[in-house]
Amino acid sequence: MASGPLTASQVSEYHEKGYVLARGMFSEAEIELLGRAAKQDRELDARSFGRNDGEGHVVRLSLWNHPGDALYGMFARCSSIVDSAEKLLNDEVYHYHSKMIMKDARVGGAWAWHQDYGYWYQNGVLSPDLCSASIAVDRATRENGCLQVVPGSHKLGRIDHVLTGEQAGADRERVDAILQRFPLVYVEMERGDVLFFHSNLLHRSDENRSEHPRWSMICCYNAAKNDPYKEAHHPRYTPLNKVPDSAILDAGLRRFADSSSDVAWLEAARDQSATSLDQPE
Repeated sequence: MASGPLTASQVSEYHEKGYVLARGMFSEAEIELLGRAAKQDRELDARSFGRNDGEGHVVRLSLWNHPGDALYGMFARCSSIVDSAEKLLNDEVYHYHSKMIMKDARVGGAWAWHQDYGYWYQNGVLSPDLCSASIAVDRATRENGCLQVVPGSHKLGRIDHVLTGEQAGADRERVDAILQRFPLVYVEMERGDVLFFHSNLLHRSDENRSEHPRWSMICCYNAAKNDPYKEAHHPRYTPLNKVPDSAILDAGLRRFADSSSDVAWLEAARDQSATSLDQPE
């Protein structure tokens, strides 16, 4: 079963560095179930869309706004993840959206340097009181395009973002200056690890040059007090129905293909998001 929420020392590390890596938050049985469900889910695959990285490679992803009752929703609503997000944001949180990043072997493209809040700011979210939890469905290494982060960059404020290919990346001149003064860390992860990161943390990933896929599920949360002031393609505050960690294994291989209501949410989110530029990893 999942290992439980972040500790006080992990919360302190997050606030200092802008991210914290929770090793082994999910068991092998839980992550094996998630991987099997995602890679066999015809609805998840059919409603995926691509993002050109400006170098001839495409990153494929599926996105949904409501956590739902399928296995993916049990991960997004489980107490280990949600309680951790509430500790990090010091508030009740709600599900902003989730996505499956499908970085397949040899073909998965790169993500430009960016901050998530660089996009979400445009959605009427007044402060960067949002965080993401990236769950390693596959092992993440330098070779298959693991996330790269700049520790402490979340303290630099929001950076202007400009279009690169079909992705909006942080202003490159400013990023280059930051990289001269701050370290760069490759976040290599084992299956079941979870990376929690701040919405202003600078991060990117390389294309997948290996023979191994790197899929990850990213659950994004907003503080209830940070409810957007206007409508956008991600939801405003909606109470989150948290479930115990045991609900993951109880759900079994319940995929989008097995839930008509969840498929409808996936389809609606795909239609809204495929033309938007704010779907970063």
